[in-house]
Amino acid sequence: SAVSFNFSCFQKCVNFNQAQKIFGFDETSYIGKVSFPAIQATPSFSTSFPHLFGNRKIPCLIPCAIDQDPYFRMTRDVAPRLNLPKPCLLHSTFLPALQGAQTKMSSSEVNSAVEVCDTANQIKKKINKYAFSGGKTSVEEHREFGGDTSVDVSYKYLEFFEEDDAKLAKIKEDYESGAMLTGFFRCVIC
Repeated sequence: SAVSFNFSCFQKCVNFNQAQKIFGFDETSYIGKVSFPAIQATPSFSTSFPHLFGNRKIPCLIPCAIDQDPYFRMTRDVAPRLNLPKPCLLHSTFLPALQGAQTKMSSSEVNSAVEVCDTANQIKKKINKYAFSGGKTSVEEHREFGGDTSVDVSYKYLEFFEEDDAKLAKIKEDYESGAMLTGFFRCVIC
């Protein structure tokens, strides 16, 4: 298939020393980990999908988070050697895992993320039960010192999805001053 052909060609353009410098592989790295960059790169080329694009060499726009940048920098370096257009990157911001920015969303941990297919009720339950809070340990302490929006996952989600900047600023002000409690804050997002 075209995907297999591009995958094979791509693998021949990157040696282990190059991959080691880019991704930090060592002698204990598993073969699957070492081969993954070529798997990640292959869909960046329109020639991998002749059923969609024929034989046209069309540049690809890749929306990705910054952690994917090494894969696509390598892909951009290899593309001219394959006589293919370099893909373009559109870096996006991470949507944090429900447990906080220090953790990652994982398909193996169902409660680490809000899934596209989750119902409104499932989303509400996940946020109320699992979303890391920037609130304080007691109502009294929260009222006195306010919440920390820099670590509060519900607030981080609002930064992505609340379209009204004035409303977002007011929520932030109320939460950080202690006027809004975590429970009320979560009601805003749900």
